Amino acid sequence: MENKKIAQIFQEIGDILELMGENRFRYLSYHRAAQTLNSLSIDVRQIYEQNPKKLLEINGIGQGLADRIIEILKTGKCQEHQQLLTGFHKGLLELLTIRGLGPQKVKKLYFELEIDDLKKLKKAALEGKIAKLAGMGEKSQAEIIKAINEHEKNSKRVLLHVATFLAEDFIKYMKQCPSVKKVEYAGSLRRGNETIGDIDILATGTDKTEIINHFIRQPDIETIFSQGETKASILLTAGIQVDLRVVEEKSFGAALYYFTGSKAHNIHARKIAISKGLKLNEYGIYQGTKALAGKTELEMFTTLGLPYIPPELREDQGEIEAGYSHNLPDSIELKDIKGDLHVHTEASDGQNTLEEMVFSAQKLGYEYLAITDHSPHTGITHGLSGDRFLNHLQKIDQLNKKLKNFRILKGAEVDILEDGSLDYPNEVLALLDIVGISVHSKFNLPAHQQTTRIIKAISNPYVSFLCHPTGQIINQRNPYDIDIVEIARAAKKYHVALEINSNTRLDLSANNVRLAKLQGAKFVIVTDAHRLDQLTWIQFGIKIAKKGWLEKNDILNSLPLNKMLTYFRTK
Repeated sequence: MENKKIAQIFQEIGDILELMGENRFRYLSYHRAAQTLNSLSIDVRQIYEQNPKKLLEINGIGQGLADRIIEILKTGKCQEHQQLLTGFHKGLLELLTIRGLGPQKVKKLYFELEIDDLKKLKKAALEGKIAKLAGMGEKSQAEIIKAINEHEKNSKRVLLHVATFLAEDFIKYMKQCPSVKKVEYAGSLRRGNETIGDIDILATGTDKTEIINHFIRQPDIETIFSQGETKASILLTAGIQVDLRVVEEKSFGAALYYFTGSKAHNIHARKIAISKGLKLNEYGIYQGTKALAGKTELEMFTTLGLPYIPPELREDQGEIEAGYSHNLPDSIELKDIKGDLHVHTEASDGQNTLEEMVFSAQKLGYEYLAITDHSPHTGITHGLSGDRFLNHLQKIDQLNKKLKNFRILKGAEVDILEDGSLDYPNEVLALLDIVGISVHSKFNLPAHQQTTRIIKAISNPYVSFLCHPTGQIINQRNPYDIDIVEIARAAKKYHVALEINSNTRLDLSANNVRLAKLQGAKFVIVTDAHRLDQLTWIQFGIKIAKKGWLEKNDILNSLPLNKMLTYFRTK
């Protein structure tokens, strides 16, 4: 798909225009178009080839932007982009990727310290030069150093959903090899970590050489790092390393267990094996030279006297002790989810129509779907107010009349204002079945003030759940400072659920989920889908829920509709 390439060009045009102090409407139009193209589920070239005029039907794409899309599709370049780059310090664009650095600060750093790339920024910060600038100070300098370190770390890791889709495609490719009998991915990806450094794949089969050769012929390879009799390592054009190990069938379960990890879990398991007079390694569990287990993971656990422990729990955070005491959580599964409660349509900043989102949800086997388009406070999301809002609700009512055994819930994602009040008044909230509330502004408030703000919003009797409670966006924005324990206690008190956002936020995190559960909070697992394919991303929220030790009865959208609504309405 060429959407990403065009989106990157548009993002850079918008960034340069903003740094040059151009008209706000102009640079925002490019930023919005970039966001739209990045989230578009269909290849923009396909739209163009069907009918160029259909480009104008893409949200936020006018004739000027459509012309530039066509130019890029035809030539691979955009003349405006090339002209803007001429004489422009491209390193300034990279500075904008550092958390906390907006256009005004970047311009200040450039004009006062001649900083035009990350290397110079880091050097100036470490030498204390940034702290001396007016309006910056020691605190700002320390935050910049921290943000640079995060950037350097995160730039080498990819998001869970990206790595999952790449791994699944690779597994499908490997299954095309006649010699492959079993193939699975392992490592931190299998454990459901938020970001992934590389993809570990294990295979077993009849001809190791053929399996290795098939692996290194994968069409999306950028570089082959190594190739041996049982191992190979490559770099995909997507920028992530994939390592293959071909193992004996009798050891496949042991290898899958060992290479899934975590390291801390494996060390704990080996100590238990030693205490029983056994040896545990990637080939199996042995008593002397006799193999006791290895073919399956279940054999490995059973030999240690343990029940099967799901990969997401294997972090040596009490899961082994819980296994021995029969206290492992009865983890939530995809089949338990009855509906999605956080979905956007083209009425605000989504890419698809109400009907398209509803019909896709029905295909997933859901019983209900909440449409939660934005309130108007954050202008970039095209939030609903006035007649647009009322017409939107009327459209939902009309579609509901045509549906059988399925309910569309009238909802909204409502901004929490700085004082903790909500962007819609109570008389508007009363028209809705579901109300999600979100912080979309003033991220840098002190922890006490931010916590007080959120708790005040939670106390509103019409609120159902708190969206992306800490505000994190993986690899882009850190959580804001809040007291999650106090917020979880307030959520329990006011019968408000905490959201596990399955999109690129993965918010709450697994650690915060576990902490909030200890306070008695309830949760919803949602996608925050802005296009059709994102409805399936609920799988990633489920992984976070598992890592946070949640069970089915902790998740409100595992309940039938009436029971779920009763919880929210009991205030």
